[in-house]
Formats: sequence, structure tokens, C-alpha cells
Amino acid sequence: MILAPYSHSALSDYVYPYKEYSFSNYGGVGLIQNPNSRFHKNGTLAFTWTHYEPYLRGSLVAYPFDWMEVSYQYTDINNFLYSQVKAFSGSQSLKDKSFDVKIRLLEETRRTPAVAIGARDFAGTGIFSSEFITFSKLIDDIDFTLGIGWGNLTGNAVSNPLAKISDQFSRRDFDPGQGGTPSIDNYFSGDAGYFFGLEYFIPKAKGYRFKLEYDGTNYITEGKLPLDQDSKWNYGFVIPRSKNLQFKIFYSRGNELNFGFSYSLDLGSHQSKKTPKKPRAPVPNSSIIKKVTSKSDENLYKASLLYLQRNNISLQGATIEDNALEIVYSQSKYRNPAISSGRVLDILDQIAPPTIKHLKVSQINGGAGMFTVEIPRETIQSAKKYQAPELMFHELEVNAFNYPENKNIFNPIVKYPALFSVINPNIKTQIGGPDGFFFGDFGLALKSQLLLDVNTSIFADFSISLFDNMDDLVLPSDSVLPHVRTDIVQYLRNSRGKPSIDRLYLNRFGQLGDSLFYKASAGILESMFSGVGGEILYRPFHANYGFGLEVWQAYQREFDLRFGVRDYNTLTGHINLYYEEPNTNVLFHIKGGRYLAKDSGITFDISRRFKSGLRIGGFFTRTDISALEFGEGSYDKGFYFWIPLDLFSNDYFKEHFGWGLRPLTRDGGQALNHSYPLWGVTDISSAHQFNRSKYDLLD
Repeated sequence: MILAPYSHSALSDYVYPYKEYSFSNYGGVGLIQNPNSRFHKNGTLAFTWTHYEPYLRGSLVAYPFDWMEVSYQYTDINNFLYSQVKAFSGSQSLKDKSFDVKIRLLEETRRTPAVAIGARDFAGTGIFSSEFITFSKLIDDIDFTLGIGWGNLTGNAVSNPLAKISDQFSRRDFDPGQGGTPSIDNYFSGDAGYFFGLEYFIPKAKGYRFKLEYDGTNYITEGKLPLDQDSKWNYGFVIPRSKNLQFKIFYSRGNELNFGFSYSLDLGSHQSKKTPKKPRAPVPNSSIIKKVTSKSDENLYKASLLYLQRNNISLQGATIEDNALEIVYSQSKYRNPAISSGRVLDILDQIAPPTIKHLKVSQINGGAGMFTVEIPRETIQSAKKYQAPELMFHELEVNAFNYPENKNIFNPIVKYPALFSVINPNIKTQIGGPDGFFFGDFGLALKSQLLLDVNTSIFADFSISLFDNMDDLVLPSDSVLPHVRTDIVQYLRNSRGKPSIDRLYLNRFGQLGDSLFYKASAGILESMFSGVGGEILYRPFHANYGFGLEVWQAYQREFDLRFGVRDYNTLTGHINLYYEEPNTNVLFHIKGGRYLAKDSGITFDISRRFKSGLRIGGFFTRTDISALEFGEGSYDKGFYFWIPLDLFSNDYFKEHFGWGLRPLTRDGGQALNHSYPLWGVTDISSAHQFNRSKYDLLD
């Protein structure tokens, strides 16, 4: 039936709009216990939660591509203790952290199913370790799935077909040791098992669907203790409450009622803006202003200063020469370089007299030049008339920009120093340790920036705790390496209930040429280290690569997060290599050098940025210390995502929500967390970044 040549309906054909595929009890898209071959759109982020005795499981799920699903699971196993030593963890139940991945091998066609391959808990403790291959076919309103699995998906055991290829696949001996290391020799090995099921999209039922499956889970090998299974048939309903929110209730194992929910957001496409933006505000009395600015260059300079400032754009300099107006500006509102330059060009077109035939606008950031845009004025007017940004592309010139101060004829007087401050909520957390599942500290943070000149700033980040539950957070670090991160408990406890300094440092940015940038910093650079050092980056404007060097003398801070430092200090530094693949916008970042614990190695970081500004990434670090020296987890690894907050606003701004997670806090492979690394500061100093957003010139 799976391969039957019936015509299939696309999900978009269903009557009700809540059509997204639903999530399994293991976090990723699937049936109930069994996986399937379905995925959400690339750029989707989701959170799922399931109560399925004896497990409580929360999952973060991300789709960096429409053919790849990656997820992180945090599972409370409440039929087993965290440790058999009561003095170590009391009566706390066992917690397990794991990573899952699923990749689509073949897309579904009219006659053939979608095919996917995946692995659960592929680099963790192995409690839920399994691999699978699935085949899914949508026929009318029913999505059928058939699969074969290994590891804990062998509840319906059959001989392993791969064993006929090599004896290597006939044995599965999994000893996770410290955990965190993929056991490649055991993948797809040992016994195999089959499973199948379906998801029925109930017509005209507001997106409700019914699930039925023949469970492939081996409840003898999964988890820490065997579970009773009275039936292999699982069934239940998915109940969508909106496009993003789904509830589920299932009856599993013939004896267990389980339930949960999922919340997902499609944030990847340019159309992912959740709130429409306010349209451009026209300059009032534009024709009168043009008459005034035609009388003198000084009038045009001052009008440019005024009307750009009203749009949160700071004029740094201006020059009129040969019927061309050239301005230099800075701004902290727009992430998108095409939008910022398009807004500037539009304002200048509305206020400049007809004698100005050519416009050139250049943006700076931190006193360094980012890019220059040049275009004939009549081309702008034609594009605006027909609301067709593509009319600008042929005559639009975008190039690198080296910013020399006081080159322009008109240079506005800027009063320094200038202070900017904001107060935000501040949350510090410790999750999943032997002392307890969750410890949190809620307070307020004062973030300030004092501009000393166009290149130099003092950044300050102060916080004060208002409420915490850290009385029981006591377990000391067991690391054999210098405690550069694992003394987190000491920092959390000793800074509670009183003002602390999270960061306080001097930054100076600049450039030594069109493509060569530098940064120098000194002070309290992060929550655990003070220091002095800097970074240099070579980033050719018309290329998709860059490389640089950073060196820091770092001093470990006292636990009270004030000005004091401890005895430990080290010289740390790295060579950074970057390459952004232009078609997928996947950034490959390799960092090699000496880390804070005086270990040496390489960090591999891979991330993808979407047109909306969302970034999803992951990393791992291997250094010259052994897995035994590193401790639980074997080596440093984790993932992160950055969500632009203006996706949910009717206005533009640069703030974002960033969240990253390491399964464990250890000391190996830890780099200094200095703010404003040059690759991010110079993000818009790239022809590729401008060109991929050039359709936004009229936004």
C-alpha cells in the first residue's frame, strides 16, 4: 500500500488552514512513538512537551533546511534516581539530554513515498539510542508510514538486512562512557525491527487528525527499567488550536494515557514578518523644501541632517559636487542594509533640488566604513513610481567604503561624550544539575553605552538580583582542568541579592583599509573574565570569506562579580576562518587556537541565516585534552538560534532574542565571550549581504 500509485493530495488542499504535520512523543515530527518522513518548512522553530509515564520530555526542534530536522531533548526519567548516592543528588529523578537528527533522502512524488533516515540520542548516554529509515506516502486524507529501526526501535524484531553486507552490522555493543561521543560503529547494528502507522486528516474538522500506529519501541532496552506493554497498538488525536499551537492525547502501550502540546513558528522566509511594517512616512511639504534647498548647498546639508534625524538616521558628513550629493550616515535601527540605504535615498530624493542628478550614500558602523551605494536619481524616481525595486538594479553600484573622518565638506558638530541607557529584565539560570532540575535568578539589568568619539565607546552592563531559588545550589566543580567555567555555582551564589558588574569595558573600532578592520578592548569583558586584547579581520567586500586573528590576556574574576580578580590568568587567542556559501547562506566558521583552560584545539561552528534574519547554528570543539579529562560529555558542543524581534513589531529595530545551549558546562574548549566580534560588526560590509536583500530597497 505504501508504494501504491494513487494520486495524493497536498496538505495545502485541505479545507481548514491548520495543516502542519504534528510531533511525536520524542519531540520531532512523527506519529506517536514511531518516526515518519515528514518535515516542517526550513526556518521553523518549535517547542514540544510530552507527559508519557515514566517520562516528562521537553524538546527544542529546528529546521535549518526543509530536508533536515534537528532536535534537543531534555527528559525527566521519574522511575530512576539521578544518583544512587543520596548525599550527591537526594531523591531527584534521573535527567537525560540527547540530540536527534532526521534527513530526507527522497521527496515524495505521485507514485513514490518520501524517504527519510534519522537517529535518536545519537551522541548522548544511549538511553534512547536508535536509528531508522522511514517511508511516508500521502493518499487522499491518510498519510501512511512504514519503517525499519535499530537500537530501541526493535520491539518487532527481525534480522538485520545490513548484516548480509558486513558482519560489523550484526553486533551492537553500546557503552557511552562519559557520553556525548557518537558511537559510529554501532549505528544500524544489532537486531532490526519494523513499525508502521498512519495519520488521518479528518476532512472539514478544523485540522483535527487521528493517529494509529503499530509501536516499534523496545520497552525492554529503552530507558533504565523495563516498561509493561499490554498492546503494540497506539492511537489518539491531535487537536490544533491555531496554526502554531497543537495539543495531543494518545493511549499507548495498552495501559498509558499520555498528553502534550507543541508550539511552532515559521520564521525563515522573507514573508515570516508576523506584523506588517509601518509604511514610509513622506516628507511633508516636499516641494517647498526643494525650493529652500535649491538656494544653497548649506540649506541642503541642514535639511538632510534634520530629515534623516527624524527617521533615526544620523548624518555624519555630506558633500555636493558635480550635481551629485554624497552623504555618510550611521544608524542603529535597520538590520537590513538595503532597507537602511533605501530609506536614506528616498529621503534625499524628497528634499534635494532638481539640480541634484546623482546620489551616493555610505554607511558606517563603529567608526568603520561598511558600504557605499551610488545611483542616478531618475532611476530612484522611476522605481518609486512603479514600486518596482528591480528597476534600480542595473544602475545601482554597491562597493566597499573606507571611512576617513572630516573628508566631507559638511561635517555636523557631534557632542561627545554621549550616553545611551536602557533597563531590561535579567534572568540567570542553571538547569539540570545534581542539586536540582532548575535554579533561577530574576532581576534587572542596566545596559549603557558612553560614546567618547565616533570610534570609541565604554560599554557597561550592571545587574541586581530581585528573586532567586539558589539556596540548594551547592555542589562544587569536579573538573580536573582549571575551573574557567565550572565554578558557575560559585558565581551564581556569591552575586545573588546584590549589585554586580556583568561587563564594563572600553572598545575601539576602526579600519586599516577597505577590507581590513580592527577592534581593541580592555576591562571586564564577560561575567567570568576581565582582560585586554583585540581582534583584526580581513573581509573583502566582494567575497564570501574572511579571516582574522584575536589575542587576549584574560584574568579570572572574583565570584562576587565586582572589580576583583583571582590568581588565575592566561593568554588566549585564535585564528578565525569564515566562509558563507552564497546559495544556502550557510556560514562555516573555524576557530583554532588556545582556550581559557590552556588547552589547544579547533571549534567548528555551522549556522544558517534566513531572509527574515533568523539564524540557526550548532558547534563542537575538540582540543588536546582527553574525554576523561574533559569529563561528562567528552567534548564541548551545543546549538543556538537568534530571532530578530522586529518580526513581531510594526516597526524596524535591531534587537534580537538569542538563545544557546550546551548540554553540560565544562572547562575544556571554552573561549572568551567578548562582545561585538568583528564578523558581526561588519556583517553588512558584504556585497552578498546587500544583494540578497536588494528587493527591500523600497521597503
